[in-house]
Amino acid sequence: MSEITNFRGETLAPDPDSRGEAAVRALILRVGERVRKARELKGIPRRVLSEVSGVSPRYLALLEAGEGNISIGLLQRVADALDHRIEWLVGEDDPWTSEALRVAELYRAAPAEVRAQVLDHLLPQPEATARRHRIALIGLRGAGKSTLGARAGAALGLPFVELNREIEDQAGMPVNEVMAFYGQEGYRRLEAQALGRVIATHEAMILAVAGGIVSEPETFKTLLGNFHTIWVKAAPAEHMNRVRAQGDMRPMAGNPEAMDQLKFILTSRETLYDQARAKLDTTGRSVEDSLADLLALIRERGFLS
Repeated sequence: MSEITNFRGETLAPDPDSRGEAAVRALILRVGERVRKARELKGIPRRVLSEVSGVSPRYLALLEAGEGNISIGLLQRVADALDHRIEWLVGEDDPWTSEALRVAELYRAAPAEVRAQVLDHLLPQPEATARRHRIALIGLRGAGKSTLGARAGAALGLPFVELNREIEDQAGMPVNEVMAFYGQEGYRRLEAQALGRVIATHEAMILAVAGGIVSEPETFKTLLGNFHTIWVKAAPAEHMNRVRAQGDMRPMAGNPEAMDQLKFILTSRETLYDQARAKLDTTGRSVEDSLADLLALIRERGFLS
């Protein structure tokens, strides 16, 4: 941008509006160039990209020429059609040469175990050691969290705590009454408070949490940061059968679509549960075998080292 002077020859500060317009113009040009280059590298004609993204050929032509002031919604469609994340198109770093973006793509594609190891290396030491010797079992009811948690705690000499029991002690009533009296929002608030108390009072423990804790971002973030988390999982049919074997017929009572709903919950939460540092599949395994698997996993991953 050229300097602006007044009649005395003094340099004036650039007009903020001009700086803003220049930044917007640079962004539009950058996005257009990256869309064009990504399309050409994939060998996709503009007509095909239009059909896949639902964005008109004329709009795409303007975009690639740096003339199209495309909306975020339409740009997301174009990014999806090119199999790229939207930030890849708008970020200041060159996506073809940026090591940071390359590392980010590799991290997203890596298994949960690899991502956990990467975080261990990258996180500052105080955060990396914040989990201490705390282990949390997450997953849907019926996977075996309570049974395995209690037995593992006994085998390892660690206290075992169920977070719902902590909530009940705090509220002075069973969880189902907490839900009826306080509602979902009140329950989640009590859950966050109970988790904070557990962290403050235990440096070594095994904790079992309710399956829905992953739906509360801040509480789940606290859990991930302060515990070595293990996703205890099982096939949907085993989840249902184990709950019924415990004498709880509520999942099936008057609800012929209960299995479909269970599968939907598992699918919708899978990416959240997958953030756990390790997984334990109890499908087709006896309690004794699953306990041996859990203890071996804790030992191999060094959660108590």
